[in-house]
Amino acid sequence: MAHLFKLGYSRCVQHLISSYGVVAIFVLMVLESAAIPVPSELIMTFGGFLAIHGHLNLTEVIAAGVLGNVVGSFIAWIIGRYVGRAVIISFGRYFLMKEEDLDRAERWFERRGELAVFVGRLLPVVRTFISIPAGASEMNLARFGLYTLLGSIPFDLALAVAGYELGANYNSVVKVVQDFGYLVALLVLVGIVAFFYLRFKQKKNLAGSS
Repeated sequence: MAHLFKLGYSRCVQHLISSYGVVAIFVLMVLESAAIPVPSELIMTFGGFLAIHGHLNLTEVIAAGVLGNVVGSFIAWIIGRYVGRAVIISFGRYFLMKEEDLDRAERWFERRGELAVFVGRLLPVVRTFISIPAGASEMNLARFGLYTLLGSIPFDLALAVAGYELGANYNSVVKVVQDFGYLVALLVLVGIVAFFYLRFKQKKNLAGSS
């Protein structure tokens, strides 16, 4: 059942791109960067594949993908800035998070936000959500946009060129990137679990000492 759903989802994405070209690529990449998990690896490689026979222009495919990433990232930044922070402050205590944690995150993004955004844009899964903590931490919008752009260009370029060079075998790239994305997601999940475990243990120790 999951395989059939995945196959149908992929065909839907391919149909949209085949029908509406770079406009569909732009819209889908906006969604992908606005924290909606649309598979960018499928979008860009299929766009590159369609450029082989002139159905699309490879340069326009890459430009549409990068522009969509930047626009979608700004949307996610705004969500993080005006919604994410309020949610953390209101409900963070139920997850052992305090406003001080958010303040520390802001200071961290102030020092290393550029690197986090740039590297995050290069990683499957992480690239979809990195804009939200950047917004919640109130990272400077101009710097955020610049490093989002710099991180999106090589990722989208590599996928589109891979689709163009591999032709009908572009799905092999999709599988590799998706498998790598699963690994990244697992590592992120382990990190989150470890964070909450250590925070719970710290709170328990403080309660015991008092």
